[in-house]
Amino acid sequence: MTATGLLCFGFAVSVPAQTDSRNPPMAAQRFDSDKESLYALFSENKEGISPEQQKRAYLAAKVFLRRYGGDNDNYAKEANEFLAKFEKKVSEDEIYAAYASRNYAKAFELGRPLLKAGAENFFVLSVLAEAGYENLLAGNTTLNDETIDYLRRAIGLLEKGKVTAADPFKNMGLAVGFLNNALGSFLKDKSPGEAANAFTKAVQTKSSYEKDPLTYYRLGVALLKGPYAHLSDEYNQKFGAQQSTAEQLAALKQINHLGDRAIDAYARAVALSDPSRSGNAVSFSHFTPEFRSKVLAQLTALYKSFHNDSEDGLNELIAGILTKPLP
Repeated sequence: MTATGLLCFGFAVSVPAQTDSRNPPMAAQRFDSDKESLYALFSENKEGISPEQQKRAYLAAKVFLRRYGGDNDNYAKEANEFLAKFEKKVSEDEIYAAYASRNYAKAFELGRPLLKAGAENFFVLSVLAEAGYENLLAGNTTLNDETIDYLRRAIGLLEKGKVTAADPFKNMGLAVGFLNNALGSFLKDKSPGEAANAFTKAVQTKSSYEKDPLTYYRLGVALLKGPYAHLSDEYNQKFGAQQSTAEQLAALKQINHLGDRAIDAYARAVALSDPSRSGNAVSFSHFTPEFRSKVLAQLTALYKSFHNDSEDGLNELIAGILTKPLP
Protein backbone atom coordinates (compact mmCIF):
# COMPACT_ATOMS: atom_id res chain seq x y z
CA MET A 1 0.00 0.00 0.00
CA THR A 2 1.32 3.44 -0.83
CA ALA A 3 1.92 6.12 1.76
CA THR A 4 -1.06 8.30 2.63
CA GLY A 5 -0.95 12.03 3.48
CA LEU A 6 -3.38 14.67 4.64
CA LEU A 7 -3.24 17.91 2.68
CA CYS A 8 -3.89 20.89 4.98
CA PHE A 9 -4.13 24.23 3.17
CA GLY A 10 -0.89 23.84 1.32
CA PHE A 11 1.08 21.70 3.77
CA ALA A 12 1.08 17.95 4.24
CA VAL A 13 0.65 15.87 7.36
CA SER A 14 2.35 12.57 6.65
CA VAL A 15 0.98 9.28 7.89
CA PRO A 16 3.37 6.29 8.12
CA ALA A 17 3.09 3.89 5.14
CA GLN A 18 1.51 0.48 5.62
CA THR A 19 3.82 -2.09 4.03
CA ASP A 20 1.90 -5.29 4.85
CA SER A 21 -1.05 -5.53 2.44
CA ARG A 22 -2.13 -8.80 4.05
CA ASN A 23 -3.01 -7.02 7.31
CA PRO A 24 -4.58 -3.62 6.45
CA PRO A 25 -5.24 -1.33 9.44
CA MET A 26 -8.69 -1.24 10.98
CA ALA A 27 -10.70 1.93 10.32
CA ALA A 28 -10.47 3.02 13.98
CA GLN A 29 -6.68 2.56 13.95
CA ARG A 30 -6.33 4.61 10.79
CA PHE A 31 -8.60 7.32 12.27
CA ASP A 32 -6.47 7.54 15.40
CA SER A 33 -3.25 7.69 13.38
CA ASP A 34 -4.50 10.54 11.20
CA LYS A 35 -5.79 12.44 14.22
CA GLU A 36 -2.52 12.08 16.09
CA SER A 37 -0.48 13.23 13.10
CA LEU A 38 -2.62 16.33 12.62
CA TYR A 39 -2.57 17.15 16.32
CA ALA A 40 1.22 16.73 16.35
CA LEU A 41 1.58 19.33 13.58
CA PHE A 42 -0.59 21.73 15.57
CA SER A 43 1.21 21.05 18.84
CA GLU A 44 4.70 21.44 17.36
CA ASN A 45 3.93 24.93 16.06
CA LYS A 46 1.47 26.48 18.52
CA GLU A 47 4.20 27.79 20.86
CA GLY A 48 6.38 29.07 18.03
CA ILE A 49 7.25 32.75 18.00
CA SER A 50 7.46 33.23 14.26
CA PRO A 51 4.37 34.22 12.21
CA GLU A 52 4.96 31.19 9.99
CA GLN A 53 4.77 28.77 12.93
CA GLN A 54 1.67 30.43 14.27
CA LYS A 55 0.00 30.23 10.88
CA ARG A 56 0.86 26.53 10.53
CA ALA A 57 -0.60 25.88 13.97
CA TYR A 58 -3.72 27.86 13.09
CA LEU A 59 -4.33 26.00 9.84
CA ALA A 60 -3.71 22.63 11.50
CA ALA A 61 -6.13 23.53 14.31
CA LYS A 62 -8.79 24.52 11.76
CA VAL A 63 -8.53 21.18 9.96
CA PHE A 64 -8.32 19.25 13.24
CA LEU A 65 -11.53 20.81 14.56
CA ARG A 66 -13.36 20.34 11.29
CA ARG A 67 -12.56 16.62 11.33
CA TYR A 68 -12.32 15.75 15.01
CA GLY A 69 -13.93 18.62 16.92
CA GLY A 70 -16.96 16.47 17.62
CA ASP A 71 -14.89 14.28 19.93
CA ASN A 72 -15.01 17.01 22.59
CA ASP A 73 -11.79 15.74 24.14
CA ASN A 74 -8.84 17.67 25.55
CA TYR A 75 -7.24 17.85 22.10
CA ALA A 76 -10.31 19.55 20.65
CA LYS A 77 -10.52 21.90 23.62
CA GLU A 78 -6.88 22.93 23.20
CA ALA A 79 -7.32 23.53 19.47
CA ASN A 80 -10.47 25.57 20.09
CA GLU A 81 -8.72 27.77 22.63
CA PHE A 82 -5.77 28.37 20.33
CA LEU A 83 -8.07 29.16 17.41
CA ALA A 84 -10.05 31.73 19.41
CA LYS A 85 -6.87 33.40 20.66
CA PHE A 86 -5.29 33.48 17.19
CA GLU A 87 -8.38 34.93 15.49
CA LYS A 88 -8.75 37.54 18.24
CA LYS A 89 -5.15 38.62 17.69
CA VAL A 90 -5.63 38.84 13.93
CA SER A 91 -8.75 40.99 14.41
CA GLU A 92 -6.96 43.24 16.89
CA ASP A 93 -4.09 43.71 14.44
CA GLU A 94 -6.56 44.74 11.75
CA ILE A 95 -8.13 47.32 14.07
CA TYR A 96 -4.75 48.76 14.97
CA ALA A 97 -3.74 48.90 11.30
CA ALA A 98 -6.89 50.88 10.50
CA TYR A 99 -6.17 53.26 13.38
CA ALA A 100 -2.51 53.66 12.36
CA SER A 101 -3.59 54.54 8.81
CA ARG A 102 -5.99 57.14 10.29
CA ASN A 103 -9.04 55.34 9.00
CA TYR A 104 -10.86 55.85 12.29
CA ALA A 105 -14.31 54.93 11.01
CA LYS A 106 -13.00 51.56 9.79
CA ALA A 107 -11.28 50.93 13.12
CA PHE A 108 -14.61 51.42 14.89
CA GLU A 109 -16.38 49.22 12.35
CA LEU A 110 -13.90 46.42 12.96
CA GLY A 111 -13.86 46.91 16.71
CA ARG A 112 -17.58 46.86 17.48
CA PRO A 113 -18.08 43.11 16.84
CA LEU A 114 -15.07 42.27 19.00
CA LEU A 115 -16.46 44.30 21.88
CA LYS A 116 -19.82 42.56 21.54
CA ALA A 117 -18.00 39.26 21.85
CA GLY A 118 -15.74 40.46 24.67
CA ALA A 119 -16.88 43.65 26.40
CA GLU A 120 -13.73 43.79 28.56
CA ASN A 121 -11.19 43.71 25.74
CA PHE A 122 -8.88 46.44 27.02
CA PHE A 123 -6.74 46.48 23.87
CA VAL A 124 -9.69 47.14 21.55
CA LEU A 125 -11.29 49.67 23.92
CA SER A 126 -8.01 51.56 24.12
CA VAL A 127 -7.24 51.56 20.39
CA LEU A 128 -10.74 52.83 19.65
CA ALA A 129 -10.32 55.45 22.38
CA GLU A 130 -7.11 56.62 20.70
CA ALA A 131 -8.82 56.62 17.30
CA GLY A 132 -11.81 58.55 18.61
CA TYR A 133 -9.58 61.10 20.34
CA GLU A 134 -7.52 61.71 17.20
CA ASN A 135 -10.77 61.91 15.23
CA LEU A 136 -11.85 64.70 17.59
CA LEU A 137 -8.53 66.52 17.18
CA ALA A 138 -9.04 66.32 13.42
CA GLY A 139 -12.31 68.25 13.85
CA ASN A 140 -14.73 65.33 13.44
CA THR A 141 -17.21 64.77 16.28
CA THR A 142 -19.22 61.89 14.82
CA LEU A 143 -17.53 59.28 17.04
CA ASN A 144 -17.53 61.33 20.25
CA ASP A 145 -20.31 59.61 22.21
CA GLU A 146 -19.03 56.15 21.35
CA THR A 147 -15.47 57.13 22.25
CA ILE A 148 -16.53 58.51 25.64
CA ASP A 149 -18.19 55.17 26.39
CA TYR A 150 -15.04 53.24 25.44
CA LEU A 151 -12.88 55.58 27.53
CA ARG A 152 -15.05 55.09 30.60
CA ARG A 153 -15.05 51.32 30.14
CA ALA A 154 -11.28 51.12 29.68
CA ILE A 155 -10.67 53.33 32.74
CA GLY A 156 -13.10 51.18 34.73
CA LEU A 157 -11.12 48.04 33.87
CA LEU A 158 -7.91 49.71 35.04
CA GLU A 159 -9.43 50.91 38.29
CA LYS A 160 -10.90 47.48 39.04
CA GLY A 161 -7.51 45.84 38.51
CA LYS A 162 -8.73 43.79 35.56
CA VAL A 163 -5.92 44.81 33.18
CA THR A 164 -2.80 42.66 33.23
CA ALA A 165 -1.12 43.98 30.06
CA ALA A 166 -0.85 47.66 29.15
CA ASP A 167 -1.04 47.09 25.36
CA PRO A 168 -1.47 49.19 23.27
CA PHE A 169 0.28 51.54 25.72
CA LYS A 170 3.91 51.24 26.78
CA ASN A 171 3.05 50.95 30.46
CA MET A 172 0.17 51.24 32.92
CA GLY A 173 1.06 54.81 33.88
CA LEU A 174 0.74 55.99 30.30
CA ALA A 175 -2.51 54.03 29.92
CA VAL A 176 -4.06 55.77 32.93
CA GLY A 177 -2.68 59.13 31.86
CA PHE A 178 -3.84 59.01 28.25
CA LEU A 179 -7.29 57.58 28.89
CA ASN A 180 -8.12 60.07 31.64
CA ASN A 181 -6.67 63.02 29.74
CA ALA A 182 -8.70 62.05 26.67
CA LEU A 183 -11.88 61.62 28.72
CA GLY A 184 -11.36 65.03 30.30
CA SER A 185 -10.85 66.57 26.86
CA PHE A 186 -14.17 65.19 25.66
CA LEU A 187 -16.05 66.31 28.78
CA LYS A 188 -14.42 69.65 29.61
CA ASP A 189 -17.36 71.63 28.19
CA LYS A 190 -20.34 69.33 28.71
CA SER A 191 -19.39 67.97 32.16
CA PRO A 192 -16.53 70.01 33.68
CA GLY A 193 -16.84 68.33 37.07
CA GLU A 194 -16.21 64.88 35.62
CA ALA A 195 -13.51 66.36 33.39
CA ALA A 196 -11.74 67.81 36.46
CA ASN A 197 -11.69 64.37 38.08
CA ALA A 198 -10.28 62.83 34.89
CA PHE A 199 -7.56 65.49 34.48
CA THR A 200 -6.61 65.06 38.13
CA LYS A 201 -6.10 61.33 37.63
CA ALA A 202 -4.09 62.00 34.45
CA VAL A 203 -1.54 64.28 36.13
CA GLN A 204 -1.17 61.91 39.09
CA THR A 205 0.31 59.18 36.91
CA LYS A 206 3.99 58.42 36.38
CA SER A 207 3.80 59.41 32.74
CA SER A 208 4.29 62.39 30.45
CA TYR A 209 0.97 63.83 31.66
CA GLU A 210 2.56 64.46 35.05
CA LYS A 211 4.47 67.32 33.39
CA ASP A 212 2.04 68.37 30.68
CA PRO A 213 1.19 72.11 30.87
CA LEU A 214 -1.97 71.77 28.79
CA THR A 215 -3.43 69.07 31.04
CA TYR A 216 -2.82 71.24 34.12
CA TYR A 217 -4.35 74.25 32.40
CA ARG A 218 -7.43 72.27 31.45
CA LEU A 219 -7.62 70.94 35.00
CA GLY A 220 -7.67 74.49 36.37
CA VAL A 221 -10.37 75.57 33.92
CA ALA A 222 -12.50 72.49 34.63
CA LEU A 223 -12.26 73.03 38.40
CA LEU A 224 -13.50 76.61 38.04
CA LYS A 225 -16.25 75.83 35.54
CA GLY A 226 -17.42 72.72 37.36
CA PRO A 227 -17.24 72.15 41.13
CA TYR A 228 -16.14 75.70 42.04
CA ALA A 229 -18.98 77.37 40.10
CA HIS A 230 -21.50 74.84 41.41
CA LEU A 231 -20.54 75.27 45.06
CA SER A 232 -20.32 79.06 44.72
CA ASP A 233 -23.88 79.25 43.35
CA GLU A 234 -25.07 76.92 46.07
CA TYR A 235 -23.29 78.98 48.72
CA ASN A 236 -24.77 82.28 47.52
CA GLN A 237 -28.28 80.87 47.47
CA LYS A 238 -28.01 79.32 50.90
CA PHE A 239 -25.84 81.74 52.86
CA GLY A 240 -25.89 85.00 50.89
CA ALA A 241 -27.87 87.02 53.47
CA GLN A 242 -27.02 85.03 56.58
CA GLN A 243 -24.51 85.70 59.33
CA SER A 244 -21.56 83.37 59.87
CA THR A 245 -22.41 79.88 61.02
CA ALA A 246 -20.41 76.70 61.34
CA GLU A 247 -22.13 75.34 58.24
CA GLN A 248 -21.39 78.50 56.28
CA LEU A 249 -17.72 78.49 57.27
CA ALA A 250 -17.40 74.83 56.28
CA ALA A 251 -18.92 75.56 52.88
CA LEU A 252 -16.65 78.57 52.39
CA LYS A 253 -13.62 76.48 53.32
CA GLN A 254 -14.57 73.92 50.66
CA ILE A 255 -14.93 76.65 48.03
CA ASN A 256 -11.58 78.17 48.95
CA HIS A 257 -9.95 74.76 48.69
CA LEU A 258 -11.26 74.40 45.14
CA GLY A 259 -9.90 77.86 44.37
CA ASP A 260 -6.50 76.84 45.72
CA ARG A 261 -6.56 73.73 43.54
CA ALA A 262 -7.34 75.81 40.46
CA ILE A 263 -4.55 78.29 41.27
CA ASP A 264 -2.16 75.38 41.78
CA ALA A 265 -3.08 73.86 38.40
CA TYR A 266 -2.64 77.20 36.58
CA ALA A 267 0.70 77.80 38.31
CA ARG A 268 1.97 74.37 37.24
CA ALA A 269 0.92 75.07 33.66
CA VAL A 270 2.86 78.35 33.72
CA ALA A 271 5.94 76.77 35.32
CA LEU A 272 6.00 73.75 33.02
CA SER A 273 5.61 75.88 29.88
CA ASP A 274 8.57 78.09 30.78
CA PRO A 275 11.34 77.17 28.28
CA SER A 276 14.02 78.71 30.51
CA ARG A 277 13.23 76.43 33.43
CA SER A 278 15.84 73.70 33.91
CA GLY A 279 14.52 70.27 33.03
CA ASN A 280 11.60 71.48 30.94
CA ALA A 281 11.16 69.86 27.55
CA VAL A 282 8.66 72.13 25.85
CA SER A 283 8.26 70.67 22.39
CA PHE A 284 4.58 70.87 21.51
CA SER A 285 3.00 73.64 19.49
CA HIS A 286 0.47 74.59 22.16
CA PHE A 287 3.29 75.42 24.60
CA THR A 288 4.14 78.64 22.76
CA PRO A 289 4.99 81.95 24.47
CA GLU A 290 1.43 83.00 23.63
CA PHE A 291 0.07 79.99 25.50
CA ARG A 292 2.13 80.77 28.58
CA SER A 293 1.21 84.46 28.51
CA LYS A 294 -2.48 83.59 28.27
CA VAL A 295 -2.32 81.19 31.21
CA LEU A 296 -0.23 83.59 33.29
CA ALA A 297 -2.76 86.40 32.74
CA GLN A 298 -5.60 84.15 33.85
CA LEU A 299 -3.61 82.90 36.83
CA THR A 300 -2.81 86.47 37.89
CA ALA A 301 -6.47 87.49 37.84
CA LEU A 302 -7.47 84.35 39.73
CA TYR A 303 -4.72 84.73 42.31
CA LYS A 304 -5.63 88.38 42.97
CA SER A 305 -9.29 87.47 43.49
CA PHE A 306 -8.24 85.25 46.39
CA HIS A 307 -5.59 87.61 47.81
CA ASN A 308 -7.29 90.98 48.23
CA ASP A 309 -6.43 92.09 44.70
CA SER A 310 -2.71 91.67 45.37
CA GLU A 311 -0.07 89.80 43.38
CA ASP A 312 2.23 89.46 46.37
CA GLY A 313 3.64 85.95 46.53
CA LEU A 314 2.57 84.94 43.03
CA ASN A 315 6.06 84.81 41.53
CA GLU A 316 7.27 82.78 44.49
CA LEU A 317 4.34 80.41 44.07
CA ILE A 318 5.20 79.80 40.41
CA ALA A 319 8.90 79.38 41.17
CA GLY A 320 8.32 76.67 43.76
CA ILE A 321 5.12 75.02 42.62
CA LEU A 322 6.74 71.97 41.05
CA THR A 323 8.38 71.04 44.35
CA LYS A 324 5.02 70.80 46.10
CA PRO A 325 2.49 67.96 46.08
CA LEU A 326 -0.89 68.47 44.48
CA PRO A 327 -3.38 69.97 46.96
